[in-house]
Amino acid sequence: MNPRQIMLSLILAVSLGAAPLPSHGQQPAKVYRIGILFSGLPTPASPAQARNREALIEGLRELGYIEGQNLVIDRRYTEGQDARAPSLAAELVSLKPDLIIADGTAQVRAVQQASTTIPIVMFGVIEPVRRGLVASLAHPGGNVTGLTDTVGVEITGKYLQLLKEVAPKVSRAAALGYSTSQPDRAIIESEMEEAARALHVTLQFYNVGNPQELEDAFAAITKARPDALLVRLHPFFGNHARRIADFAAQSRLPAVYPFRVFVDNGGLMCYEASQPALYRRVAYYVDKILKGANPGDLAVEQPTTFELAINLKTAEALGLKIPEPLLIRADEVIQ
Repeated sequence: MNPRQIMLSLILAVSLGAAPLPSHGQQPAKVYRIGILFSGLPTPASPAQARNREALIEGLRELGYIEGQNLVIDRRYTEGQDARAPSLAAELVSLKPDLIIADGTAQVRAVQQASTTIPIVMFGVIEPVRRGLVASLAHPGGNVTGLTDTVGVEITGKYLQLLKEVAPKVSRAAALGYSTSQPDRAIIESEMEEAARALHVTLQFYNVGNPQELEDAFAAITKARPDALLVRLHPFFGNHARRIADFAAQSRLPAVYPFRVFVDNGGLMCYEASQPALYRRVAYYVDKILKGANPGDLAVEQPTTFELAINLKTAEALGLKIPEPLLIRADEVIQ
C-alpha cells in the first residue's frame, strides 16, 4: 500500500468513527482482576442490600475501574454459611486476582489463610484486631486492610438505649448472637453485660450457627419470656431477617437490629453504620492497592456515620408509641 492509499484509509476510518490505530510500541490498557467474597446471597436480600452492592461498583467506576472494560470481577457467596468460606476463598485465589474484597470475619480469615500475598480489602468486620485479622488499626501489617463495621461492643449500649427509649420498662433482653470461639465469645459477652448493667438491663445470650439452631433459640427465648430482643451484627442474621422479624412480632418483643434489611421485613428499628458509605469507601482501598500501595501500610478505618430507621407500622402493632425526639433523630421512618 502506497502512502496515498494509507492516507485515504486513515481518513475513511476516522469518518466511520473507528478507533485510532495504536502507535508503534503502545501497550494496551491494563485489565485488573479482583475477587469479591460476599457473606450474603447472590440475589440481594432487600432493596437496601442491592443499593449497597451497587454503591461499591459505583465507587470503583468513579475511580476509573469499569467492569467489562478494564476490570474483571469474580464473585462468590457463602450465603450466610461460614463453613463455605474456605473453599470459595481457594477458588478465588486460584484465579490469581490482583486483590480480593472480603465481607465478614469468616470470609476475611478464609482468604487470609488461602493466600498471604494477595492483598485483601475487608469490610463488614467488627473488631479485626481482637480477631487477629490485623496487627492494629493504624498499622495493620500483612496483606489485610479495609474497614470495620462498628466501633466495637460499645454499640450494645446504643442498642439498649434505643430499646429503653421505645419501651422504658425493659429490664431483661435476649441477645441473639452468632456462634464464635469460646474465648472470643466470653470476652465480648462480658463487655456487653457491662454496657447493659449501666442501663439496668440483664442480658441472656443465645448463640446460633445454623437455621436449626435459630429455631431452637426461638423456642428458648419464648420460654424465658424476656422484655426485648437485641440481634447482634453478623451476616447470618441478615440472611434470615424475615424469620427473625416475624418471630419478634409474634412474640410481641420490641427489638433492635443491626441491618436495615430487618426493618424492610417488618422489624421495629435498626441502627447501623451507613452501609452505602462503607461499600463506596471500599473502592478507595482498591484504588490505592492497584496503584501500588502496600495493604499493611493503609490504616483500617472505623465508621463515623450511623443511621437509624424505624418502622411505625410495627410499633403500632406492638402497642408502642415512638417518642417524638426519637422520630426526629431517625434517618428514615417507615409508615
